[in-house]
Amino acid sequence: MQFFQDGGHQNGHRSSSKSSCLYTAYGICVISKYPYYNALRDCLSCLLTQLKPSWMGDFEERVKEFSAKLALVPIPPPGQLHVVFNLRPLQIELPSREDKDRPAVDLDLHLPFLCFRPRQLLQIITSLLTEQRVVLLSCDWARLTLLAESLMLFIHPLVWQHPFVPILSHQMLDFLMAPTAYLMGCHLHHYEEVAAETDDLILVNIDDGTVSSSWSDGIDLPDVPLAAAECFITRVEGLQVHYDLEVCHLGASTEVNERRSQRKQWQRKLNTHIQNITLELIVNIFREVHDHLNYEHRVFNSEEFFRSREQADQPFYKKVLDTHIFHSFLRDRLNRKMDAFTRMELSTRTEAYSLRSMTESPRRPTMQELARKYTSPESRLSKRLGASLPNLGESGGSLVGPLRQTSFKNIQVDSGMKSPQRPVRFFKLPEFPPPLAYHYVQNYYQEMITLLGKAISGAASEDSSLLARYHYLRGFVNTVAGKRLDALEDFQNLYKTDTDIFPGELVNALVDSLQEGEQALADRRPEIKRLISQVKRDHERERACHVDEGVKRFQLPKKHMQLEDFVRHVQESGIVKDQGTIHRLFEALTVECRKSSLGWHGGGSAVKAPSQSIFYLDSNLEGQQKQVDPEIFRVFYTFWKETEAEAQEVALPASALEHLEANESVFKLSSSVKTSHGVGKIAMTQRRLFLLTEGRPGYMEVTKFRDIEEVKISSAPFLLLRIPSLKIKTTLRKETFEVNLKSEVDLWHLMVKEMWAGRKMADDHKDPQYMQQALTNALLMDAVVGCLQSQKAIFAATKLAHFDRMKLEVPLMVPKTTSETLKHKINPSLNLTSPQAVDVLLYTPGQLGVSSDSEGDGNPKLWCALSDGKVVVFDATSWSMQQNQVQVGTSRVNCMLGVDRQQVWIGSQDSVIYIISTRSMSCNKQLTDHRSEVTGLSLGERSEKCSPKVAYSCSAEGAVIVWDVSTLQVRKQFRVSCDRLQSVQLCNGTLWCCARDCIMEVWKNGMLHRKISLPEQLCGSPTAFSSLLLYHEREQLWTACIDVGELCVWHLREPTKPFQRIQLPDCAGVTCLIKVKNQIWVGGRGWSSGKSRGKIYVVDAQRHTVEKELVAHTDCVQALCSAEDRYVLSGAAREDGKIAIWKVE
Repeated sequence: MQFFQDGGHQNGHRSSSKSSCLYTAYGICVISKYPYYNALRDCLSCLLTQLKPSWMGDFEERVKEFSAKLALVPIPPPGQLHVVFNLRPLQIELPSREDKDRPAVDLDLHLPFLCFRPRQLLQIITSLLTEQRVVLLSCDWARLTLLAESLMLFIHPLVWQHPFVPILSHQMLDFLMAPTAYLMGCHLHHYEEVAAETDDLILVNIDDGTVSSSWSDGIDLPDVPLAAAECFITRVEGLQVHYDLEVCHLGASTEVNERRSQRKQWQRKLNTHIQNITLELIVNIFREVHDHLNYEHRVFNSEEFFRSREQADQPFYKKVLDTHIFHSFLRDRLNRKMDAFTRMELSTRTEAYSLRSMTESPRRPTMQELARKYTSPESRLSKRLGASLPNLGESGGSLVGPLRQTSFKNIQVDSGMKSPQRPVRFFKLPEFPPPLAYHYVQNYYQEMITLLGKAISGAASEDSSLLARYHYLRGFVNTVAGKRLDALEDFQNLYKTDTDIFPGELVNALVDSLQEGEQALADRRPEIKRLISQVKRDHERERACHVDEGVKRFQLPKKHMQLEDFVRHVQESGIVKDQGTIHRLFEALTVECRKSSLGWHGGGSAVKAPSQSIFYLDSNLEGQQKQVDPEIFRVFYTFWKETEAEAQEVALPASALEHLEANESVFKLSSSVKTSHGVGKIAMTQRRLFLLTEGRPGYMEVTKFRDIEEVKISSAPFLLLRIPSLKIKTTLRKETFEVNLKSEVDLWHLMVKEMWAGRKMADDHKDPQYMQQALTNALLMDAVVGCLQSQKAIFAATKLAHFDRMKLEVPLMVPKTTSETLKHKINPSLNLTSPQAVDVLLYTPGQLGVSSDSEGDGNPKLWCALSDGKVVVFDATSWSMQQNQVQVGTSRVNCMLGVDRQQVWIGSQDSVIYIISTRSMSCNKQLTDHRSEVTGLSLGERSEKCSPKVAYSCSAEGAVIVWDVSTLQVRKQFRVSCDRLQSVQLCNGTLWCCARDCIMEVWKNGMLHRKISLPEQLCGSPTAFSSLLLYHEREQLWTACIDVGELCVWHLREPTKPFQRIQLPDCAGVTCLIKVKNQIWVGGRGWSSGKSRGKIYVVDAQRHTVEKELVAHTDCVQALCSAEDRYVLSGAAREDGKIAIWKVE
């Protein structure tokens, strides 16, 4: 307070009042839900300069005017468009959020690094992740908020779930007695009081840069996992946090706004760098969480995840796994949220991890991981494969092993800095109107709309992201200006261009607020009408869709399980996902129930046997359902986990490590036994059997599974007894290897035979998953025998001998031509519980010269559309799964098209064309002009290099739409009359349309030129065209039908009737055709060895003869695509669900 007498001054002006005046200080607080700290501080600084020369009577008006001006400023949408406005004397900038899941960053994020050393910052972050009670202290009140808000950004995408009060006054210090976790701040002179009154506090002294506890001299916090901490410290030490050093070589700017802009640009770059460092820390800490998630049942196997951590890191995870903040993080992972964490985790996966994702195998340490114990850190880094297609001439053995990154020891040094600095654009608002009356405010809105219209007209059509932001802003301004229809038109353009930032709630409220006259006008504007119906459908879907947001921890069952419950519990446990395997395991664990009940008679009650299985006491088993006792499941699960833990402790001599491949793992180790080559232990990997000799430790290879010729049980003499033994005969040795396995012989006999059969099938079918499945079967046999411990245990294990039984019952011989042409198989349904149909395949070539720090990579990709809108993406340099799943709606995908290197268009049954960015691997654009399911996509021909690129799409009811690829606007649309239009192709300026009943050649304006009906011999049959192929060079048209095993070849000049009909042997129908070099590859279904199979025919395009007949799918071939004319990829229907890779000759 200040006291003024006569002759005093009032706000810089001399006062003539004779009475004494008492003045009190005003406090002005700007409240906003948006975290624009620097911007609002600058706004208050501008207000202060305006208030100083003003009279007291003007004070209130100036403050009202200030608040009204701020209320006129629109908040920028997520992206790279910032809003700038003039609030004299400064120019204020409102930065946008980087994406919709991140908050806006308007802080100097390097300030905490000036206050604390990296290790102290890690302690503070640990305090938050373990949900401690944290108190910030400083003599400067402003530092409290800055540091608290920075810490919230450092732990993103994890979100603090507890009280957050950066500033406490003296009267509010009793808040620190709260019994929950919190982050609060107070003045430093309360330090002693706070430390003495409250226990269990983490005290952070910002001024001294120290972290301490209130209950002891030291601090009892677990350390951040070592490798993640070391990576973070190395990154931080490389930060340049001193602005003056950065600009010392530049001349001094004489204009204040120019200096501020220069500083903001530096700060923006530094903030991005810091966010990448802290995000990489979070990714490195929680990278392997998703390996222990079951998405179908929303289960996190916390015990298994905890056991897989390094011993020194376990105290940290023990505290973190039970926190609310981690539970919220798990919920986002189970919802498959594509946020910054997921994008960085995907982009920094090692090649070994990517290759492991191609096969599903039990977790065991590989030779590479065992060798790390004796090697230097430099040898731990993996090298990326080349950017070209892989050489599949070898057997592909390197793709078979369970490559797994079990710790952070192999975090790559440069893994976190690949996020590019995107260019920032600015939209400057017009000058604020002098009087803030209604009329002037409306003029201000109109001026802003005009400026945004000019910005939209001037923006490059290729920059769809920037156009979307302009449409968002203009739609928002039109909304507040009362121009609802214009706002809906802007939001319609936004919906096409970027659905990620589409304000669904705002648009839904806007639709509900339409007056009757506006509604009538909207109905007469087709695009707005479509938007309104789309918004209402989305709103109803959101209301009807109930997503289970909970996260369950895996728990052993407590009740008897029938088959359905058993499948769920096994999948939740993480042992195996495949339903077929689980069904066989159920049969194995209920063998004693079925066998024993035949010898009992009673009233239908059940009792427990010593083996803990269930015995039904009713001789009539009809109507009885088999069940697994929870105790049996517990023993089985415990045995499985103990075996897994024992494998972690396997100590192999150096000689063994030298002979085994880097990705091999020991899965089974016998007790010490006598063999024909001395005493030792038999070890089994996924590739071979070998002997670890005792006495002088050594290695002797017994055999690789592919070299086995015979396996049988025998007996070896020992004194007056005969000891059960296992004899293994191989193709590489004349003598038979014999091992006296005693009581273990039956189990080893089953396991070796299953591995042998799996290896043979994997080699014959070029499918490594057979080997992995055989390995899983063998380990399940081991666990079943271990848990049952009864006479029926071996018989129960035979239920899991799947491939050995297949080999005995129906030898699956692969035809020689198929074996020579087939190079490899991959399984797009690997992470799913059952096979899915491969509906569409698309290969996109790589981009040479793409820098490593650009978003995405330059590798070629294989896009695979599965059921219900799932799209799986493979890296075609290694055929490893790059992206588990991109979801495009919930309906079947009918077609895909690589429009350019940046986008893939996907046509769906729900009548929408989804556009996926090949860099971000996300779908944020949709084309919704079709009224029926989209069935075909084709790229237009460009007459000149500078002419706009166009794409054609068609839908089932006959609509054809021509799109401008750069603007995503409709250039033309027309309709053709036919029975279900299936595809469109462009050839020599005309459009060829394939329908079920005919094929039409249509001019670009939609006029029908020629029409081809079904061949005469097929007119009376209930068949239809399935596909067409235009052979431009020979001016030919090739057609195929759904239920007919022949191809028809037509002249393009006179397509009155086919001049050549090519019969396909044992073919029941054709689904797809592609041209590769001088060959036509035909996919369909047919007969092989008396069974219906998926078949591929390779036809010579010149001689019109079938060169090859390929059989590698157990279900119909539904999709074909070519990879640079070196390989052809085929995808099969649901019963098979795999992709085969064929070499082209």
